[in-house]
Amino acid sequence: MLTKVIKIGNSKGIRIPSNILKQCSIEEDIELDVKNNQIILKSIKKSRDGWDSAMKKMSKLKEDTLFIDDNIDNEMDDWEWE
Repeated sequence: MLTKVIKIGNSKGIRIPSNILKQCSIEEDIELDVKNNQIILKSIKKSRDGWDSAMKKMSKLKEDTLFIDDNIDNEMDDWEWE
């Protein structure tokens, strides 16, 4: 795809068509890198993206049990600390 470099204030930039942004999952911020004289743009996946739906699915499948009992504080009373 051929596109023009345009002036944006004291800088220059390009317009990226919305269908390309959507295809690459780019919404707001991106990672910008330069390698071998090429500009590389990468989408940044938010660290907790999809957690909400994953937790709902786990709950529905009854896979959301605790690994550590809620009463661990009471059990720790008998421990000896050095």
